[in-house]
Amino acid sequence: MALNVYMIFDGDCRQAVEYYGQVFGSEPRIMSFGDAPRNPEFPIPEEAKNLVMHAELMISGSRVMFCDNLSGRPYVKGNNIELTVVTTDIDEVKSIFNKLKEGGKVEMELQETFWSKCYGKLTDKFGVEWQVSHDDGRDNQGK
Repeated sequence: MALNVYMIFDGDCRQAVEYYGQVFGSEPRIMSFGDAPRNPEFPIPEEAKNLVMHAELMISGSRVMFCDNLSGRPYVKGNNIELTVVTTDIDEVKSIFNKLKEGGKVEMELQETFWSKCYGKLTDKFGVEWQVSHDDGRDNQGK
């Protein structure tokens, strides 16, 4: 069993998936609403055909899924999800953090904490909250 994260965007999903693919060195799989088989019971408006119906990226061994909001539900950008990347490679922690902070807002610069030798927290340019942490093998249950 796996826990997958699903991130919903408001029309800029393709840009976000391509951006995250570059940040994490992962090739995205993207299907637009226009790629889906036609169903007369659920017609897709012409202006929505290029929006993302489903996309996937592998990030640090986990599948992360994405889509654009076409449900008609109210959309609240970024505050319903927070993602954490934990890796044993401290250089990778620094690289990911520095790429994600471009155009975003840093809440906590990379620093040593009681649970990690290198930890940072930020909101990226798409409004998604991230934590990036080094795992040095210590018991991190206190976090």
